[in-house]
Amino acid sequence: MAKSLLHVDETYGQILNRSDGKSGQTNAYNWVFRTVPCQGPPMTLFQSALLRARSVLESFIEGFSGTIICDGYSAYDKLEGVTFANCWAHVRRYWLKADSKNGRIGVNFCNDLYCLERKFIHLSSSKRRKKRQKYSKPIVDKFLVWIGKSLFYGKNALAKAAEYTLNRANGLKAFLNDGRIEIDNIPAENAIRPNVIGRKNWLFRVSESGAKVNAICLSIAETAKSNGIDFYEYIKKLLTDLPNLGIHQRPEILDQYMPWSKMIRAECSK
Repeated sequence: MAKSLLHVDETYGQILNRSDGKSGQTNAYNWVFRTVPCQGPPMTLFQSALLRARSVLESFIEGFSGTIICDGYSAYDKLEGVTFANCWAHVRRYWLKADSKNGRIGVNFCNDLYCLERKFIHLSSSKRRKKRQKYSKPIVDKFLVWIGKSLFYGKNALAKAAEYTLNRANGLKAFLNDGRIEIDNIPAENAIRPNVIGRKNWLFRVSESGAKVNAICLSIAETAKSNGIDFYEYIKKLLTDLPNLGIHQRPEILDQYMPWSKMIRAECSK
């Protein structure tokens, strides 16, 4: 929460014994919060919740002030002290679904932006911002003007793509003004993918406590992976060492066991 940039995403799951009295068939959710590499070692934190509501997000990010990089879900909107940068990968997917000449034009606009991003990837944040202002901004402006003039109506895929893009125009422009902001929310999507695949194996969590433990395990695993740490060696190290250390009396010991510590990098790197 001390960072100023966060990738956020969420995915559904099931908890059989719910405290809200709802059926076990009702969706529960795992939310994921991921920091950006330019603000220190990457950290990935999962949080389990019964709901997908904005109130859940507000409680998780209490004290956070900065920019959240996210998809177009309505919960990511109008939070005090928070600005939102929307994901261009989602925009591209909408235009890809509009399988038509105009759909391909929309996809090409997105492809042009991604082509530039690949060229800018190794630049500093300040230089990337300048390059985006010079080369990416005209493409974004032209894209939005084209959508506005084309007047796509109806409930077809093309109209949905146009509506999705125009409704999130401000959030989609955010990356142009800050070189630290990624063009999409792929880092969060990548972090949450093991949860999506995993639920096909574990199917559900029996209790809310079990869901919280699942979130803790995913947090440790994904943070280790994003720091280049072998998860098996890392978890073996934690389970071997920590029971024999006075971590409750001296919690600062845990600093030595973070995935980015010198000791862990020396003993558990891939």
